[in-house]
Amino acid sequence: MREIFDSTVERLFSDLVTPDAVLASESGRWPTALWKAVEESGFTLALAPESSGGAGAGWSDVCGVLRLAGRFNLPLPLAEAILANWLLCRCGLAAVGGPISFAPRAELCVEGGRVSGRAFEVPWGRSVDAVVALLPGEAPQLVLLAREGAGLECGANIASEPRDVLIFDAVTPLAQAPLPAGLPGDVLKLGGAMLRSAQIAGALEGVLAMAITYAGERVQFGKPIGSFQAIQHQIAVLSEHAAASVLAAEAAFAESGETLARLPVAAARICSAEAAGVGAAVAHAVHGAIGFTHEHALHLSTRRLWSWRSEFGSLTDWSQQLGRAVCLGGAGSLWPAITDGRLAALEEPLQ
Repeated sequence: MREIFDSTVERLFSDLVTPDAVLASESGRWPTALWKAVEESGFTLALAPESSGGAGAGWSDVCGVLRLAGRFNLPLPLAEAILANWLLCRCGLAAVGGPISFAPRAELCVEGGRVSGRAFEVPWGRSVDAVVALLPGEAPQLVLLAREGAGLECGANIASEPRDVLIFDAVTPLAQAPLPAGLPGDVLKLGGAMLRSAQIAGALEGVLAMAITYAGERVQFGKPIGSFQAIQHQIAVLSEHAAASVLAAEAAFAESGETLARLPVAAARICSAEAAGVGAAVAHAVHGAIGFTHEHALHLSTRRLWSWRSEFGSLTDWSQQLGRAVCLGGAGSLWPAITDGRLAALEEPLQ
């Protein structure tokens, strides 16, 4: 299944996700035809069971899809739709079609069965049909809220991807269910961190390919700059970070199933966030001045790297949490945690 997914998505994105299409979306234009093609491919429902119209795939099957979404700078909430529909199905609800996203942070309350409050930093919030959010409490509830009729405060990251605030005033949820056992109250933030680790890995693969190509084509002092040891060293550093982020993301997806593997996700998030900063800097150093121009495609990836590395918890946040958990567990728990993929002190939800 993984090979079919990857080859199908790569052909689709190669044909439709051009730099012009990405730039058009950054100007505020929703790519209707592109979304239709992605949705018709079935990947928004990839993790939903076949009984709900999905493919019944696992997280490891879609890691390549999300890496390709990152590599091509896909200007759509495909990653968000995959996570939202997975969580709906895990809660016993039906997956939904159309553009859908989720709120990593929300301040919501319920009165008389109606939901009021704010959902913050919703990816593509202004363009989706529905949003998944969590109602806080001792027994967190998952709610699916219609976007139509909600108030909107527009925001964006530095890649001009929408990150909006949605305001709900006594709305009736489209669906509601308690979180099942095994899913933490911060599952949306945890899942978002895992998604971004894969997208960053893919974007780094993209900028690495661009740097290698440019270094082989750009001639200085009579020979390609890729023949100079300083450039070779920089590209080697970029290659190391790209490979490490890919392996870390793949491990996190492989270890996740009906729940999300917190320790591998934390490791992938830390690795990818560090790699994003280093990788973007190296790519621009190799390209020189031309890499900073609007006409060159490099900035489409590097601006996303700079944005994604801080979403759903920054490098500092995740490093501090992992460091505290290791210290609390003591020396005797470190090696078992590495081999088992679990660290008891890290299993508490993110604060």
